[in-house]
Amino acid sequence: MSQTMTGASAPTKEDFAALLDESFGTQGSLEGEVIKGTVIAIENDVAVIDCGLKSEGRVPLREFAAPGSKAELKVGDTVEVFLDQMENAHGEAVISREKARREEAWQELEKAFEDGGRVDGVIFGRVKGGFTVDLSGAIAFLPGSQVDVRPVRDVTPLMNITQPFQILKMDKRRGNIVVSRRAVLEEARAEQRADLLQNLEEGQVKEGIVKNITDYGAFVDLGGIDGLLHVTDMSWRRVNHPSEILGIGDTVKVQIIKVNPENQRISLGMKQLESDPWEGVAAKYPVSGRFKGRVTNITDYGAFVELEPGVEGLVHVSEMSWTKKNFHPGKIVSQSQEVEVMILEVDPDKRRISLGLKQCMENPWEAFADKLPVGSVVEGQVKNITEFGLFIGLDDDVDGMVHLSDIDWSEPGEKAIERFNKGDVVKAKVLDVDVDKERISLGIKQLDGDPMVNESGESRFRKGEIVTCTVAAVKENGLEVTLGDNLTGFIRKQDLARDRSEQRPERFAVGEKVDAQITNIDRNTRKLTLSVKAREIAEEKEAVAQYGSTDSGASLGDILGAAMKEARDEKGGK
Repeated sequence: MSQTMTGASAPTKEDFAALLDESFGTQGSLEGEVIKGTVIAIENDVAVIDCGLKSEGRVPLREFAAPGSKAELKVGDTVEVFLDQMENAHGEAVISREKARREEAWQELEKAFEDGGRVDGVIFGRVKGGFTVDLSGAIAFLPGSQVDVRPVRDVTPLMNITQPFQILKMDKRRGNIVVSRRAVLEEARAEQRADLLQNLEEGQVKEGIVKNITDYGAFVDLGGIDGLLHVTDMSWRRVNHPSEILGIGDTVKVQIIKVNPENQRISLGMKQLESDPWEGVAAKYPVSGRFKGRVTNITDYGAFVELEPGVEGLVHVSEMSWTKKNFHPGKIVSQSQEVEVMILEVDPDKRRISLGLKQCMENPWEAFADKLPVGSVVEGQVKNITEFGLFIGLDDDVDGMVHLSDIDWSEPGEKAIERFNKGDVVKAKVLDVDVDKERISLGIKQLDGDPMVNESGESRFRKGEIVTCTVAAVKENGLEVTLGDNLTGFIRKQDLARDRSEQRPERFAVGEKVDAQITNIDRNTRKLTLSVKAREIAEEKEAVAQYGSTDSGASLGDILGAAMKEARDEKGGK
C-alpha cells in the first residue's frame, strides 16, 4: 500500500491547477462554434441545455420551431447549439439554436448559390419592400417584385409553407441573402410553355381562364401558357373595352389563331367560333335600302351605326344633313340612338358599308323645286356677301345665290353689290334649281324684266337698226349714251361722224339726242355699240338707191341734200 503510494505519488495543487486551466482553455476556445448539448429541462417557454460546460444554457423554445409551427422538443433530446459566450453575468452559458441553424444553413446555401440551384424556404414575415424567408435557419429577403410573375395582391396563401426559391445575392459578412420565387416560376413556366407550344396548332379550340385585362385585350391562361385575345377578336360586333364582355377569372373557349414559336406568342380569337355576319351582307343590305340601326361610335368624321351584331356601317358627316355644313356629328346623333339609314355602298371584301342619314329625310332642294319652280319670286335675308355674289337665306334652311351679273341690268355687278348689306331683306326671281349640286340660282335684275327683250320675249333691238339715244357722258374717246331706262351704249370717237373734222366728242352735250346705228349687241354685258358714221353712210346709200336712177340731171350733192332734208322733215313731222 505504501509502496503503491510511493510509486504513484498524489497529484499536487499545481497539477490540479494545470488540469483546470487546460479544461477551461479548451472550453473557452469553443466560443463562436456549434456544439452539442442535452435538454435537461423545459421550463415554460425555455429549454435548459447542458453542453458539458461549467454551467447550463437557456434557449427559447421558439428557436427550435419552424416558422408557423410549435417546437417538438423533450427532455433528453440532443441538440446542436451555437456557443456565443461561456458565461454571462448570471453565470450561465449563452447559447443559441437559431444561430446554429443559420451557421449550418449558410454552408449549404453558399454551395447552392455557386451551383445555381434552388433552395427550400418559408415566407414567414413582412418587411418594408418585401418579405422575410426562412431558409433552414438563414433569414433571406424576398423583394415584392420577386414574389410572382404578376403582381400579387394577397400573399397570405403563400406564407408559412415550404416552397423553392432562387438565390439572387449572398453576402455572409453582412448576413444578407436575397431570393426570388418569381425566377423559379418563370423557369418552370418556360419549360411548360415550350412543351405546350409544341402541341399547339392554329385552328385548335381551347379552354382557358382570363388572367388579366388591358385596354387592348385580355390574357388567357391555357394551362401554363398565356395567349393574347385581342379586343378586335372578341366579337364580331364593336367592343369598346374588353371588360364589356370579359372578367378576370372567367373561363372562355378560344381558337388558336396564330402561334409564334420564336417569341412564344399566341394569338387567340373568340369571334372565330361564331358564324361571320358579313357573309351574304350585300344581298341582305341592298343599295338604296332603308334600315334601322343603333349608333355605336361617334367620331369627328362621322358616326358608326350597327345594323346587326357584328355589322356596322359609317354615316359620313357629309351624309348627315342636307343643309348643315362644318359641324360635329355629335350635334346630329347621340350614342346608342336608334336611327334610320339608307345603304349607299357595300364592300364585303373590305367589310365596309357606307350609310346615309339625310337620304331618309326630305330633300329640301327637291321640295324647293316643287314648291317654287323657275320664275317664282322669293324673299330672303342676305346671309353672306362674297366677291362673286350674294347668298340669300330661304325657307327650309336652304340658300340661293345672286351672281354679280344678275344684280343689275346696267350697273356693273362689282358696283351694284355695294348697295347691299348683310341682313338686308331682298326679293329675287328663281333662275335655276340644281337638285344634284344643291344650288339655287337667283336674280334681282330679272324682277324688272330684260330691257333688251319685249313682252313677247323677242329682242327689242337688232344689229343695223337706227335708234335715237341720249348723251349720258362725254368722254375723250367717245360718248356714253342711254336707250330707254336701263340700256347703255357707247359711240366711239371715230364713229361720231363720217367727216373726220366732225369726229369731236366736245361737239355734243349731255342730254342731247343723237341718231345712231346699232353696230354690235353684247347680250352678256347688256351694252350696245352705236355709230353715227355708220348711220350717215347707210342714209347715203339709201338716198343713192332712191334718187340715183332718176334722169333729172341733179348732182350727187343735190340728191343727198334732198334725201337728208326729207329725212329731217319726216322726223320733224313725227
